[in-house]
Amino acid sequence: MPLTVHPDDRRILRLAVPAFGALVAEPLFLLTDTVIVGRLPSPALGALGVASTVLSFLVGLCVFLAYGTTASVARQMGAGDRRRALRHGVDGLWLAAGVGLVVIVVVWPLAPYLVQALGAEGELARQAVTYLRISLLGVPSMLLVLAGTGVLRGMQDTATPLLVSVGAFALNAVLNGVFVLVLGWGVAGSAWGTVLAQTLAAAVYLAILFGRHHAPLRPDPAGIRAAGSAGVALVVRTLCLQAVLLIATAVATGMGEEQLEAHTIAFRIWTLLAFALDAIAIAGQAITGHTLGTGDAAGTRAATRRMVFWGIGSGLVLGLAVIAAGPAMPGLFDTGPAVAGELLALLWVVALLQPVAGIVFVLDGVLIGAGDQSYLAWAGVWTTLAYLPAVGAVVATGGGLIALWAALGLWMAARMTTLGLRARDDRWLVTGT
Repeated sequence: MPLTVHPDDRRILRLAVPAFGALVAEPLFLLTDTVIVGRLPSPALGALGVASTVLSFLVGLCVFLAYGTTASVARQMGAGDRRRALRHGVDGLWLAAGVGLVVIVVVWPLAPYLVQALGAEGELARQAVTYLRISLLGVPSMLLVLAGTGVLRGMQDTATPLLVSVGAFALNAVLNGVFVLVLGWGVAGSAWGTVLAQTLAAAVYLAILFGRHHAPLRPDPAGIRAAGSAGVALVVRTLCLQAVLLIATAVATGMGEEQLEAHTIAFRIWTLLAFALDAIAIAGQAITGHTLGTGDAAGTRAATRRMVFWGIGSGLVLGLAVIAAGPAMPGLFDTGPAVAGELLALLWVVALLQPVAGIVFVLDGVLIGAGDQSYLAWAGVWTTLAYLPAVGAVVATGGGLIALWAALGLWMAARMTTLGLRARDDRWLVTGT
């Protein structure tokens, strides 16, 4: 009997596989930065960690520049209006540049206070401020890259962002090696290498959009305001996600050093697995926007069902992989016996949650692609409120890491419920432009 391929599978994989490569490229090359700065005398590596925490938080809040732009561009492309799609993309680029400049103006004078809030003092604080302030100069470029990535994804192109990501992060690694190890610029050299690589990546995106695709350069104030308004809801959603994860880390910190170490390793594994599931979500954003733009609500539902199937299947495979690799994890991270015991127990929870995460990531991407940001914001608020009593009970009863991750599991189940209920009705299936 010949093997049949579902008609949506080819499109899902064509978008998801390059997106996964681009998502994985960043942490791999940032690990190279860590290795290079790690060769400097203390407290250089600690300063990199403190400053990167601030930068990651800021950039994480701005991920709406990629997600929102993907949805709006994909919808216009589906409707057959390529020029209007590029117009929406340019609005996102202007918004990214404006937000980047605001971040520099606001965060520059606050840099010493932000690193102190993270516990940095003395020489550690001084180097962290140096790294943070230099890195701020690259934030506009970083946000332009987010927006440019969103435009190309909306145009059903995830291969080009992969190539740009790999090239930019490879250049970043080379520049950091030269500036830090050859020229001896210290943490400042690492920051300057990253800024230059980000600037070049932004220039490549601008060349692609304004050169190859002939996008209109002129800003449209109304379009920029519309993109910003849609972004507010996604910022609320992202803040809720980050609040839950920060609370979990804070609770783990209070349990003791061994518990915190086991939690940190488990969370890093969770984050790595999330890249694979997020790649399907990115495909969901692009496909949903495009099919709704064509007016094909039935096709959108069919593609959604297929992507949920892929999310569950990927989650099952990843969960089994975690169980199979679990015994090797303590040795890989060179943990002691106490941490190893905590970690091995946690990995079962991580594995069991992967199919749930697969559903959550896919439906989140589908609703973002549909432009249903307001619902996602409210759902984020309600699921966070559902999480707080659970994590509060862990603290009140002196529960351990398993109880803490069970609370995270309750939060994921609440997200799956709210997203699943929304996906079952028709209010998000708004077709046309």
